[in-house]
Amino acid sequence: MKALNIAVLGATGAVGQEMIKILAEYDIPVNELRPLASAKSVGKCVSFKGKDIPIQEANDNAFDGLDFVLGAVEGDMSKRFAPAIKKSGAVYIDNSSAFRLDPDVPLVVPEINGADAFQNHGMIANPNCCTIITLMAVAAINNLSPIEKMGQDLRHPDRHERHPLHRRPLRQRLHQGRDEDAE
Repeated sequence: MKALNIAVLGATGAVGQEMIKILAEYDIPVNELRPLASAKSVGKCVSFKGKDIPIQEANDNAFDGLDFVLGAVEGDMSKRFAPAIKKSGAVYIDNSSAFRLDPDVPLVVPEINGADAFQNHGMIANPNCCTIITLMAVAAINNLSPIEKMGQDLRHPDRHERHPLHRRPLRQRLHQGRDEDAE
């Protein structure tokens, strides 16, 4: 396999740092690692395979000459840079929610539908972490006995507080259906 030119967009965040760590741990053949972040991080360094690599500013010209860009930024920043990444010819592997519902962007969990990644148009999305974990378990079951329907509730704790049902004590919420049926 040829050595690749890879950028990590959002290299200073926790997810970006983990991506860099995994590139090293799995010994991915990297010719150039280009850590990209906001202007306030320029001049700082990330460690990769025993070397300190300076962080560069993420801008529309930062993607030239790359094979892949690993996105570790929020959806708005992902949408902001996606056109420049596509124009550069790099394949963008987006970790945000920005393109998960786009029918032209394959939604890939490598262990389940990795072949779909090769059907990209310059961009690949992945489900959120809770969904990936669930699908890893469910895929094995589905291979034995096809699942016809499944649902998952992924509410975030901060959003629970805004929903009227979640403002009541847990015990009251758990018994709500029973109490309403009795009335």
